[in-house]
Amino acid sequence: MNCAWWWSDARSAAPVIGERNPYTRRSMILPGFREKLLAAFLLLTMLAYFSVGSTQVLDPDDIRSSCWAPGSTAESVAAIAQTSGRWSCSGQNLSIEAERVLLRFDMRADRALPRYFLSRRSALKAVHVLAVDGDGAIRESIVPASALASSMAGGYFKVPLPKVTRATRQVVVAVDLPSHRMTLENAYLAPRDAAGGVGDMQFLLILAGLGGMLVMPLFFNAAFYRALREPFVLWHSALALSLLMTILVSSGLSVMFFDPPAMTLNWMTAWLFGMTIASGTMFTYSFIEPGLMHRTLRRLLPGCAAWAIALSAFHATFPFVARPIQSSLYTAAFAPVLAIFIVSMIDALRRGSRAAKFQTVGYMPMVLVGLIRLATGLLPWSRSFDAMVLFYVGCICEVLFTTLGMADRFVTMRRERDRALSEADVLERLSETDPLTGLLNRRAIKQQFERLRTQGFTKLAVIDLDNFKAINDLNGHAVGDAVLRAVADALQAGPGVRAYRFGGEEFVLLLRGDDAEILAERLRKTIPSVVSRMVAGLEGPVTASMGVTDILADEGFAKPYERADNLLYAAKRAGKNQTRSAIGQSADQDIPAARTVSDLMASDQLL
Repeated sequence: MNCAWWWSDARSAAPVIGERNPYTRRSMILPGFREKLLAAFLLLTMLAYFSVGSTQVLDPDDIRSSCWAPGSTAESVAAIAQTSGRWSCSGQNLSIEAERVLLRFDMRADRALPRYFLSRRSALKAVHVLAVDGDGAIRESIVPASALASSMAGGYFKVPLPKVTRATRQVVVAVDLPSHRMTLENAYLAPRDAAGGVGDMQFLLILAGLGGMLVMPLFFNAAFYRALREPFVLWHSALALSLLMTILVSSGLSVMFFDPPAMTLNWMTAWLFGMTIASGTMFTYSFIEPGLMHRTLRRLLPGCAAWAIALSAFHATFPFVARPIQSSLYTAAFAPVLAIFIVSMIDALRRGSRAAKFQTVGYMPMVLVGLIRLATGLLPWSRSFDAMVLFYVGCICEVLFTTLGMADRFVTMRRERDRALSEADVLERLSETDPLTGLLNRRAIKQQFERLRTQGFTKLAVIDLDNFKAINDLNGHAVGDAVLRAVADALQAGPGVRAYRFGGEEFVLLLRGDDAEILAERLRKTIPSVVSRMVAGLEGPVTASMGVTDILADEGFAKPYERADNLLYAAKRAGKNQTRSAIGQSADQDIPAARTVSDLMASDQLL
């Protein structure tokens, strides 16, 4: 594959991303994950120890085949077995090109009598078993594929042997239409099914613990998705679920709990393999941060997922279309997927992806499993090897490190989202603040009006400076701006009042409390003294006129503002530097009948 295009793109993209990329910063991992990391590695060590012991050390009573012979389904199995020239005993370079392949197992007096034929599951049509005694007597049994039982040995099927005695010299097993060399290469006779020893049971317990570990990310993901609805959380759940099902189907746990037919498990294994590849690639597609993977590679990943599903569906449904080479073609067809994934990880790492670091470490054992299966499945002289021990180790690493990566990504994205919301809130506040006086503006009062009314702000006052144009004309706009800032200081009087600059020299107050109109009048009367103290050089006092009214329970901002504004202009017409109030009066009462707050403050009822 020519990789120059993505390497040059990565170098050109690096300066754009740099330090400012939020995903390249160090993020806090969720509490408790260190303990889970230690527990996972302990479990990994135990798994490696027991699984190696369980899978590599043969039972002394197990019998491997010594010779093999090809044949056709039209021939009698007994006839092929009795033809010495058909047998090949010089080596075990087995082939599945023939319609029927025979395996010969020679009995030994120093071993226990076998009771089962066991071999790796793969699609086939039938299994014939012959027990041949020294006197030539033959006992035969035939088991169609649909009736094959699953073995407690992970990924194996078992066939009961015809009666085998000390007089039996050979057992011949014929497999009709075998679809994978592993079915022949891993075949053996055994006196008992697997999981009969202490080591086997320990291995199953370890696998059950691994299954429990794969369940935990599903609960984590449910919590993550409630807080952060990102598609990579769903794809990670699909990946964890497919790995959990794969472990269940490929081990003796499925036989222990459900005991399904061997060919059912074989069909499920093919489907689950495609689902695992598809969910893994889609997780990568959605998990790697935007901009930190070449766009062509990212677009290829969904295609890889669809390709994996299509391959697995076809292979599971039509296993005999090109039987002698179909398994090799099926294995080889996943090589581009593996190559694209490896290149994608390298590209993302070079671009500074933090998520890719977690995923690379987590997926490394799975990548090694894929490479081993490709090498041993495609090289005709090599013995097929599924690397199941490494696959189980890979399940631990994948779930552990990708879950850690998701937690890290979750914390980073949550922090960035909170920061974005905080910045948006600041911008919104700036948009609602008058830059000259620091008071809230017209937009803010309309946004806050309903909330403040429910909090008891039931009085509204409109204040307008008297003769402000003359101040600007005589002293300049700089002095006029200073006057407006001084007025803003005078109107901010505490929790019972909210002051807004409505525009120009006009201000609006929202007030609450029984003495709201008195408070408004006191604020208006403080304006001349505050302005004279803060602004020097004015030829006379700066006064203001005001209108005050009630805010009725069902009113919006416009109606009480209109009443207060009319009261304000009534005060202006009456000579300025005064207040007109409609507090306590009906909303439709004529303006000239409104009271002056100054008169009320001077009367006995307000003392």
